[in-house]
Amino acid sequence: MEWTAPIDAYCERVAQGLLGEPLNALSNLAFFAAAAYGLAVARRERSDWAVWLLAGLVGIIGVGSMLFHTFANRWSMLADVAPITIFIYAYFAFALRRFLDLSWPVTALLLGALLATNLAVTALTPPGLLNGSIGYLPALLAAIAMALVLRSRRHPAYFHLTAAAITFAFSLVFRTADRVACHAVPIGTHFLWHILNAVVLGLYLEAAARFGAIKTPKKELTPADKPAGVQS
Repeated sequence: MEWTAPIDAYCERVAQGLLGEPLNALSNLAFFAAAAYGLAVARRERSDWAVWLLAGLVGIIGVGSMLFHTFANRWSMLADVAPITIFIYAYFAFALRRFLDLSWPVTALLLGALLATNLAVTALTPPGLLNGSIGYLPALLAAIAMALVLRSRRHPAYFHLTAAAITFAFSLVFRTADRVACHAVPIGTHFLWHILNAVVLGLYLEAAARFGAIKTPKKELTPADKPAGVQS
């Protein structure tokens, strides 16, 4: 594989070079803003390491995507795709554990199901279908399912995850339409995918910080812990 082979995948790129996709590149600043917002909320809520790690991953997503939309070759494409994939599975595991309070074996089983679905979609669909957006369908379905389950349980994170799932669906429309809209919108619509995805990630990070604290088992009061005069 030629790692420096150029990739021309987006409407905005009309020439090779680092400045071939200026709007697609600059719109990645939204990911840095989302990461900074997530870190600020994590600090305010005194979140644990998992939330800080998720926020750090969002910043890395911004770096990887900016590299891809400047260098536009195979190695930068990997730098773009890898952090996104890691975040999807990391947040799914976080939500299953922290929001739904599932055990590690059940969490691993559901992560395996998401991976199997992703592999099946990749194997069974033609390359480039829907401008490559079909690969995000399993993640979208998982996001919708998680939001519905949280709503059914009246979990406080359901609003953030529902808003994130809806925004994610809209962002996929703009990602898919990028090539189709070229004749009408020369700059394309991919930059809107970046901006809306940053909103999605910001919602996820806020939900993690505010509602994803580690649950500690309630301690039963012993006779020595009870105030004087209180009887069982």
